[in-house]
Amino acid sequence: MPTEQQTLAPLPRTRRTHPVEALFSHGRLVAIPRKEARREQLLVHLADTLFERERSYTEREVNEALLTVHEDCSALRRYLVVAGLLVRPRDGSSYRRGR
Repeated sequence: MPTEQQTLAPLPRTRRTHPVEALFSHGRLVAIPRKEARREQLLVHLADTLFERERSYTEREVNEALLTVHEDCSALRRYLVVAGLLVRPRDGSSYRRGR
């Protein structure tokens, strides 16, 4: 029979992952996550689903793609650039997929 100490041993911690789809309702992003890790998960998903590698996009094209999921396309675009998922030259003339 196990001792009391053995039965009360803490369970190993497992990191909970929530599917990124939980952030969407009817194909629209409900809110931009405040937590950095969750926002990063969303940004990777957006970069993977909205932007092709090896293709150059105008700012208008980026905005139009982002508007399909959320009205604050400028915030999403800025987050994507800061995260290195979209890169642009200093003059902002074009955008490409980053990492």
